[in-house]
Amino acid sequence: MQMIATLTKYFTAATLAVVLGTSFAAAAPMRVTGPSAPPLGHVQFCAAHPDDCGVYDKPNQMVRLTDAVWARLNQLNEAVNAAVLPATDLQIYGVLERWDYPKFVGDCEDYALEKRRELIAAGWPASALLMTVVKDEAGDGHAVLTVRTDRGEFILDNKTDAIELWSHTPYRYLKRQSTRDAAAWDQIEDGRDVLVGSTRN
Repeated sequence: MQMIATLTKYFTAATLAVVLGTSFAAAAPMRVTGPSAPPLGHVQFCAAHPDDCGVYDKPNQMVRLTDAVWARLNQLNEAVNAAVLPATDLQIYGVLERWDYPKFVGDCEDYALEKRRELIAAGWPASALLMTVVKDEAGDGHAVLTVRTDRGEFILDNKTDAIELWSHTPYRYLKRQSTRDAAAWDQIEDGRDVLVGSTRN
């Protein structure tokens, strides 16, 4: 789906400054502690889409966060959020868990996969665009897209059109795609004092 072209909203340097705040400490990256088992849904996704998984040609990349890049991220996040209707995997496929590109409807990981695909198609480095699994405010599993930039790691989320630094979200971060291999995942040690529901993982 070519959703990016459907948006016309642009964000200014002032908006970017508000998001980043005045302290670079807030933009510290996630702490990755080593390999983790990939989510089953992503394993099945890679089996169905092998060209979208594997060792990156350019590993461990970051995006330089300019005004144009910030505008494009916001365009993309809003476009996909508006174009895809929310539905569970059980409603769509009749199974509890399935990761795939959305066809008009999808759940959290489908939104994130589509955003990743759109950005890669636009020439962004795949190793800077990482599927990420978290616990949300209620302690439920949730998937978002992490965009690694030289100003911090930002979260594209189907729950909101606002793009935030990962450390400014209410989630508990568990694991994300490796920066070396799209089929591999890494464990995240989230040491922030964040309480997600009644679960601390």
